[in-house]
Amino acid sequence: MTQTARNHATATPPAILVRNPFDGTLVAEVAASTPTEIAQAVAAAGRAQAGFKHSSPFERRSLLDALADRIAANAEELAQTIRLEVGKTIREARNEVRRSQNTLRLSGDAATFLDGEVLHCGIVAGGADRRATVTYVPTGVVGAITPFNYPLNLLCHKLGPAIAAGNAMVAKPSPKAPLAAARLAELAVEAGFPKGLFQVVHGGADAALALARAPIDLLSFTGGPKAGLALKNASGLVRCLMELGGNDPLFVFPDGDLEKAVETAVTHRFEIAGQSCAAVKRLYLHRDIEAAFTNRLLEAVAAVRFGDPASEATDMGPVIDEDAASLVRHRIAATLSNGATLLAGGGGEGTLVEPTVLAGVDPASPVIADETFGPVIAIRSFDDASDVIAEVNAGAYGLQAGIFTNDHARVKRFSRELAVGGVMVNEGPDFRAEHVPFGGIKSSGLGREGVRIAIREMSETRVVID
Repeated sequence: MTQTARNHATATPPAILVRNPFDGTLVAEVAASTPTEIAQAVAAAGRAQAGFKHSSPFERRSLLDALADRIAANAEELAQTIRLEVGKTIREARNEVRRSQNTLRLSGDAATFLDGEVLHCGIVAGGADRRATVTYVPTGVVGAITPFNYPLNLLCHKLGPAIAAGNAMVAKPSPKAPLAAARLAELAVEAGFPKGLFQVVHGGADAALALARAPIDLLSFTGGPKAGLALKNASGLVRCLMELGGNDPLFVFPDGDLEKAVETAVTHRFEIAGQSCAAVKRLYLHRDIEAAFTNRLLEAVAAVRFGDPASEATDMGPVIDEDAASLVRHRIAATLSNGATLLAGGGGEGTLVEPTVLAGVDPASPVIADETFGPVIAIRSFDDASDVIAEVNAGAYGLQAGIFTNDHARVKRFSRELAVGGVMVNEGPDFRAEHVPFGGIKSSGLGREGVRIAIREMSETRVVID
């Protein structure tokens, strides 16, 4: 290595400037972690986990409950932090803080059910008097990399199961929203977490790669497919759990509850300005109800109040930054050039993008050909269920889907034939319960989150035969 390369490798990265997405004001400066500091954090986590792996489910549950209590005691501070760094409305931010407590408590509960089984070995010659005891043991050090859109709860979805399984964690939050994660680490110390058991490092793609290449035992990542593949390649043979986004559909049939379907489409798509992996990115309307449904939808969209996220009255705030807003506007314009019709919105300035509805959207149009993180409802009409199932299955993603219908045979068919990780009946694809498996197939990821299954994902199976 040349002297220049050595200097570059050891240089202090520039500070991370955290800005309010709504008005661009500087919220905080966060020191970025060097590769050496990341390696030191992983080493410290390994030392902490060496003792913690022998802890009991009771002790793990007590720690997670104590951390949930600390979050509850600092709920408004955390909500305001999330509002400032993400641009969520204050109501959305408070809901995330509430859900994060639930995630940790459910993780603690699930720790008490990390049990195994006993199998008879008499199925093989010489095994008549032998029993196999199958148990689950901690994996070790979990490296966690989280995105900006749910900076607290998505981290808790990784931290809760990791601790419940007896692991340590080093987390790297998005540089666009690192403050809630940093505060969570402080609260963990207050809650009594052993030194080094949960640490947070900061930085961008270079820091993520440094963490993936460090001697961790499992990598848990939420983000995009391109970054996920780079991290998977960097981590080598380390087990990877990855939630990589979605391009999720909502199907509405004439026999469904149209009023509820309208409400679901609007609330799910415009939550955090459309920046959710499982949001309603493609709205499929049966042709028999397309006109009536669209009229109701436009009325609901017109009632969405967007603007300052600090206001209790605001329903939708900005996207995360001006680059994100520019990309959404570009995709809207390109989709209109491709023959779609603008029914609502399409405007806005800075990081504010108006709630937008497009009809007659071609499946090759950029607003739905790629996952679009923005407040855009793209309508596709259909007659034949076979056609829309085939269209969705031909896409790169397979996270979740929603369907509004009261036809049980149709529900069974869509549940059987859709190539997705979850089907929500009379609900939108963005519905999630913290203890239920969540994740997808194809470019949507590897493995599953949801505290019960994630504990198993973050454990090693051990077999003892005697």
